[in-house]
Amino acid sequence: MIRSIILAAGKGERLMPLTADKPKCLVPLLGRSLIERQIATFRSAGVNDITIVGGYQADQLGTLGQPVIVNPDFEVTNMVASLFCARDRLDGKADVIISYGDIVYETRVLDALFNCREELCLTSDTQWCAYWRARMERPLADVQTFKIGDGGWVTELGKKPESLESIQGQYMGLFKVRADQVPKLVDAYDAMDRSAHYDGKNFDNMFMTSFLQHLIDMGWSVRAVPVDGGWLEVDTADDLARYERLHWQGKLDRFFRL
Repeated sequence: MIRSIILAAGKGERLMPLTADKPKCLVPLLGRSLIERQIATFRSAGVNDITIVGGYQADQLGTLGQPVIVNPDFEVTNMVASLFCARDRLDGKADVIISYGDIVYETRVLDALFNCREELCLTSDTQWCAYWRARMERPLADVQTFKIGDGGWVTELGKKPESLESIQGQYMGLFKVRADQVPKLVDAYDAMDRSAHYDGKNFDNMFMTSFLQHLIDMGWSVRAVPVDGGWLEVDTADDLARYERLHWQGKLDRFFRL
């Protein structure tokens, strides 16, 4: 059994004014909202147990036909805190796929996750450099480390890279936790030092990559799941404009097939 949790509490400041009247996940990409595309992809892959964690204008998410859990502190917390607002869905009865709300991906990306049976599996775009260069003028200014050791185990992610050699893939914001490890995920979070800082952020505002790195440092086996494109991230209005332009030029399929 597999269930999914979509983290969609953020306001999406960098997408203003498109998010002035809606959550970031409801911004349309080529005529269909990001989260509607995600839900359709999950369903096409056979995943129908889908929960959304909302925050900013969360009342608008009720029309999607999926359970919505609200992070009441979305304005002062980050994505990790949103995830654990859904702790009743983290009961160990199913594998859990966790997805950021501002991405879209093809069914084959989910299939790759399904085929990974390790404790924690992170999708990683092996063609990240071509995608990043198509997306922004200074791609190296935006990337973070993603180091993979022998056997495909992730050893580091989310740090500022010193060289291209430390970027062996692109973390996509999509990962799966095996059912027997899901309660341990909750325990690991609850045991963290609330007074500490993680990659410069306090506990409530730590990045998801910081939490995943914490698990790696604890000894979790975290497997990189390589995929060759098949996804898009929407972070700014410029992203949307580029994707629409690539689509009408017939070039978007290089990175993502609608």
